[in-house]
Amino acid sequence: MLSYDELTSPERAVWDAFPEGRRVDLRTGVPEDDRVTEGGRWGPGRTVRTALIMALLLGANTTRPGAVACLRLAGARMSGRLDLAGARIPHALWLEDCWFEESVDLLGASTQTLVITGSRIPGIEANSARVEGNLDLRRSFVESLDSSPFNHRSTALALSDARVTGGVLLSGAEISAPGGWAVAAGGLIMEGGLFCNGGFVARGEVRLLGAQLPGGLFMRGARLEGPDARGVALALDNAVASTINLSDGFTANGTVRLRGARISDDLTFEGAVLNGPPDGHGPSLAAVRMQAADFDFTLARSPSGPVDLRGSQVSRLHDNEHSWPGVVELDGFVYGSIKMAEATERRGAVTPRDSVARRVAWIRRSPGYNPQPYEQLASCYRKAGHDDDARRVLLAKQRHRRRTLPAAARVWGHLLDATVGYGYRPWLAGVWLLALTLLGTLSFGARTPHPVGQGAGAPFQPLVYTLDLLIPIGGLGQRAAWYWPQAGLQWLAYLLITFGWVLTTAVIAGVTRTLQKN
Repeated sequence: MLSYDELTSPERAVWDAFPEGRRVDLRTGVPEDDRVTEGGRWGPGRTVRTALIMALLLGANTTRPGAVACLRLAGARMSGRLDLAGARIPHALWLEDCWFEESVDLLGASTQTLVITGSRIPGIEANSARVEGNLDLRRSFVESLDSSPFNHRSTALALSDARVTGGVLLSGAEISAPGGWAVAAGGLIMEGGLFCNGGFVARGEVRLLGAQLPGGLFMRGARLEGPDARGVALALDNAVASTINLSDGFTANGTVRLRGARISDDLTFEGAVLNGPPDGHGPSLAAVRMQAADFDFTLARSPSGPVDLRGSQVSRLHDNEHSWPGVVELDGFVYGSIKMAEATERRGAVTPRDSVARRVAWIRRSPGYNPQPYEQLASCYRKAGHDDDARRVLLAKQRHRRRTLPAAARVWGHLLDATVGYGYRPWLAGVWLLALTLLGTLSFGARTPHPVGQGAGAPFQPLVYTLDLLIPIGGLGQRAAWYWPQAGLQWLAYLLITFGWVLTTAVIAGVTRTLQKN
């Protein structure tokens, strides 16, 4: 350990201030000289060896009675590697506008509140660390570490399996590991929130696989660039959070992945931009089996890549005209209600009026034919009391399904559609019956038929005769009593008999299908 006589003037100031928790400020007050980007040029008068920092944090210069020891330092050039791996640190560390020559190692360490704001740091290794308080890196620039046994890729901020009792504050920070992992925090457990607002920039993937975020994740206005080789910008697979806020200009130049994520309250993308992977291969949003209470997907503009919501469940879905790209995977997507936010309306003032045609077109963006998206939308309309709209959706489902059937089945499908709308438009059968009845009555009324047998019989009635031909069950005593010498009218009679059977069969088939499905 360094002796007091070996310390430089700024180091002695830090030594003397530590027991009372006083701040040592080495900044000059001249903005040009205090820029952290120029910290490599700072001379001995602003240089503090990290060996001194480690010594103080680990018990050197004992605490004075009546004071709380804390290391507070601003505007220093930190010489050497700050290596506190595995250490038990009983004191808080507050560093502001500092320039680090080498990385910070907190692997497996246990520490109090750790604040390094407005600083330049060539990597932070904090896997399995325990922070009793906040981890504050606001406005700092953190560059990537080399790969290590704990990080298989170039990583800037490593927090895998770490535990933080407070919040992680990254607002305004720039975390840079292009093509690698900007933040590797798989298994992170927090009691507070993770804040990446106000100009936060990540170059490289932000990985929060399986993270527990009861205080929520907030990335309002954040920008995620330079995703990893797979094109992933933000990975929240199997994460558990109260709220995930990716709004107000949040921009992801890569895939946002929420596979299996569980959000107990709001998941919002209001005003976000999802550009997808730079090479154009891959989804903009992959949220398979995601669960959320309120899902706000009112984007600033349409995603450039597909959106995958297969197997996801949300209580409420909000979208707008920019929400959906050309390809949307919806099979298994379950929602309690769905509302369209009009472009001219403020958020929260959504309209209950929605176009069934627009919703059906939304479902048609899903590749192939899957019945579940149609049935889910119809169920949503029924719950809202819009039974007519539900039937229109189910009719659209049958028409979509028809395209996948063999030729003979497609012909029968067209017949069912034209006659009774697959059972969802039974009034069509009445229209056909009225039209055929009118045709028969007018045609047969213009001629006189011949009786089949001699003797008195019921007089010929064109309307009753036509109905007797169209109704295949029972009889009205007209069809068997008369025949036509004119071949044209006799063939018309045969045709009406055929239409009667076809209409009856179609009505029975359509109604049966409706009853079975609903």
